[in-house]
This record gives sequence, structure tokens and C-alpha cells, in this order.
Amino acid sequence: MSRRLLMGAGIGVAVLLLFVMSCFYSIRQNEQAVLLQFDAPREIVTEPGLHVKIPWVQQVEYIDKRLLNLDAPPEEVIAQDKKRMVVDAFARWRIVDPLRFYQTLTNTDIAETRLAPILSSDVRQVLGSQNFAVVLSGERAQLMHDIRDHMNHESASFGIEIVDVRIRHADLPPQNSKAIYDRMIQERAREANEFRADGSEISQRIKARADREVTVLTAEATRESDIARGQGDAEKTRILGEAYGQDADFFAFYRSMQAYQDALGGNSTTMVVSPSSEFFRYFNEPAAGKHK
Repeated sequence: MSRRLLMGAGIGVAVLLLFVMSCFYSIRQNEQAVLLQFDAPREIVTEPGLHVKIPWVQQVEYIDKRLLNLDAPPEEVIAQDKKRMVVDAFARWRIVDPLRFYQTLTNTDIAETRLAPILSSDVRQVLGSQNFAVVLSGERAQLMHDIRDHMNHESASFGIEIVDVRIRHADLPPQNSKAIYDRMIQERAREANEFRADGSEISQRIKARADREVTVLTAEATRESDIARGQGDAEKTRILGEAYGQDADFFAFYRSMQAYQDALGGNSTTMVVSPSSEFFRYFNEPAAGKHK
């Protein structure tokens, strides 16, 4: 009998604890809640902490208050100038009206399913209205703001706000990238050839100018040396003339000595000349050159 009483008391306590626990629910800082009564929204609870509800009559649906991420698959977009590009974009969003969000989308999984096509559609619409160069320019930030505004307009009935839209990268399709890279390589090679041709032309021009200057300088130096040599020869002739005029015999003797020195300068010089030759007249007759 006592065992049954103890079991009954334990069951009663457990039921009581379960009842008490089901009367309370808690909300964290990053959450908000929709209180349902018989599956119909009754109250929106945004304050964190412990709250009371009617057990088995009221239920709680928790909704995230944080910024949520929406990733869209890469989209191929045709720009206004008919160029194709593959765009990878993502969005940041949050729930601003929990009741409307619950009524239209229920949870974040369904929300991402509904928002992903909207993001892809707006990316194609906004970027497709611009040239490819604009997408890669500084106007890209404004394009992302335009996509965000379009998404907010289309998702206003869901009780959410699109906070930001970003384009990770916008690339050309692989088949187009190779052709563009090849064309870039050809353009750079053409520019390099033009630079080489210009450099060669400048080099030839500098060399021609240097050769012309060398020719002019050489001609001027040759002219000046010829003038100096002529002046020296003239001075030499004048001096010799004056010396010859002062003493013709001595001058003839001096010239003969120079001739002997030039002819007999070497140690192994051998000459076969008649002793009565005019060449040796000063050896045979020292006074041969004197006028009588």
C-alpha cells in the first residue's frame, strides 16, 4: 500500500513539475517569439528573459533577430553591351516584422528559398542594364545598392529587410576568358614591338648624329693639323733658308753629316761605294765644300 502511495506521489510531483515547466518559456538576446494560441498568433514577444504561457494551449515560435546570410548560386548575366559574365553575389537580411514573417514565410529555410530567386532576378536585371566596364568600375557600389533597393521593394510583404547586397566577383565565362587573355597578350606584344621599333629608331638617330659629329670633329682636327703642319714646314723652310744664306759651306757640310748618320746609323750596315764617290767628298777632302 505504501509503495503505491509513493509511486502515486512521485507521478503527481512529476506531473506538477511538467505543468509548471510548461507554463514558462525563455527568450535569448538574439531571439524574438510569436506566441500562438490554437495555432493562431496572439502576441509578439521581443524582450529577452523568462515569460509565462498557458500550457498545451499556447505554443511559442522562435524567430532569429540577427543578420542572416543569403547565398545565391553564380548567375550568368548578359550586360548591355552583349558581354557575358558570371556573377557571384550574396545578401544580408533580417526580420523586422515577426508576425508578418511568420504569416508569410514561417521560418528562415522557407525564407531563403523565396529570397534566392529574387536576388538572382534583381542581379540580372540591374547588371544587365549596364555595360561590362561599368560593373568593373567604381560605380559597382551603386549597382549593389540598386539591387538591395529592388529586393526590399519585392520582399516588403515578408516582414524582412535586406540590409546589404555584395558582389563577390564578376568574371567572364571560361570560354571567353581565354580569348580575352590571348587578345591581351597580343596587344601587349604589339605594344612591346612598337616600343622596340621606336627605341631602335631613336638609337639609329643617335648613332647617326654621333657619327656625323665624329666626322666633323675629325675633319676639323685634320684641317687644323694640316694647317699647323704647313705652318711648321714653312717655318722650317724659312729657318733653313736663313741658315743656308748665312753660311752655305757649313750648311752643305751639316747636310752631309746628317746623310752619313742616316745612311750609316746601324752597326751592321754594309755599303759598297767607290772611294771617289761624291758621297765621301768630306772624308777625302775636308775642305771640299769650301768655295774658292
